[in-house]
Amino acid sequence: MERELETDGMADNAFKENTIVVKSEDFAVRIIRLVRYLNGNGETVMAKQILRSGTSIGANVAESQNAQSAADFISKLSISLKEAGETAYWLRLLRRTEYISKDQYTSLVTDLDVVIRLLVSIIKSKKSHINSQS
Repeated sequence: MERELETDGMADNAFKENTIVVKSEDFAVRIIRLVRYLNGNGETVMAKQILRSGTSIGANVAESQNAQSAADFISKLSISLKEAGETAYWLRLLRRTEYISKDQYTSLVTDLDVVIRLLVSIIKSKKSHINSQS
C-alpha cells in the first residue's frame, strides 16, 4: 500500500510512502499524543522513555529507506524492532501503574503489534533474498 505523505494538509507528490513507513509514523504520532496526556497527568519519567523508544521506531524505519546496503537496511529495521520491544515494555508499565486504561493499552499494543509483524516480515524477507543470492 502506498499513499502520499501529507504535510500540513498539502500532499507532497514527490514523496511516496510504503506501509511500514506509514504505520511506524502513525504510531509515533500516537506516542507523542500519549506523552502529552501523561505529562498533563504528572508522569514525566516514563513519558520521556516511551517518547524516545516509540518515536525511534519510525525514525529508524525512515533511515532504512536510504540504507547504503542490504546489511544497513536490515540493521536499521532491527533497531526499530528492538525499540518496538522496549516500547511494549513501557506500555505494560503504564498499564500496570494505571496511567493508561485497559482500552488505551489494548489500542496502542494492537497498533504496535502490526508494526512489529511488518518489521519481522520485512527483515526475514530481506535476509532470505540475500541468502538466495549467495
